[in-house]
Amino acid sequence: MTMYATVDSPLGELLLVGEETGDGVALASLSLPGQKGGAVVEEGWVRAQAAFEPVAAQLREYFAGRLTRFDLRYAEGVGTDFQRRVWAALDTVPYGETVSYGQIAARVGSSGAGVRAVGTAIGRNPLLVVRPCHRVIGADGSLRGYAAGLERKELLLGLEGAGAVR
Repeated sequence: MTMYATVDSPLGELLLVGEETGDGVALASLSLPGQKGGAVVEEGWVRAQAAFEPVAAQLREYFAGRLTRFDLRYAEGVGTDFQRRVWAALDTVPYGETVSYGQIAARVGSSGAGVRAVGTAIGRNPLLVVRPCHRVIGADGSLRGYAAGLERKELLLGLEGAGAVR
């Protein structure tokens, strides 16, 4: 069963979407208002604020500057094999640090012309904030693409103390 909840944040109201499991919820999507390709509540989804409380608690701690790594269960079967490899590489970028698209491409064995494909996979990350695609910047240190807008990317990097040129 698909469940959802909303959580207030400094970025606006977050929409959390997940699948019910035997012992909680597996997060499938975390969207921001106005996000390109973000989730929209669909008919048949069940609002379940309590089921997402552990996720909401971690988000509150993160935005308060007290949590540097999320410990969440993600829904399985989301994305292509290549996208999942890229997303797994995002999960290795430490809090407060940034990497370039080229560095992520090299980590997944897709350097050179593959950087563009990596950028596309990052742009399709369904778990903004918790899967840190905001930590990926241009090779020159400038902010590049973020599905929820560069202002929000800049805010997240600032929260983490990571600098980027805008």
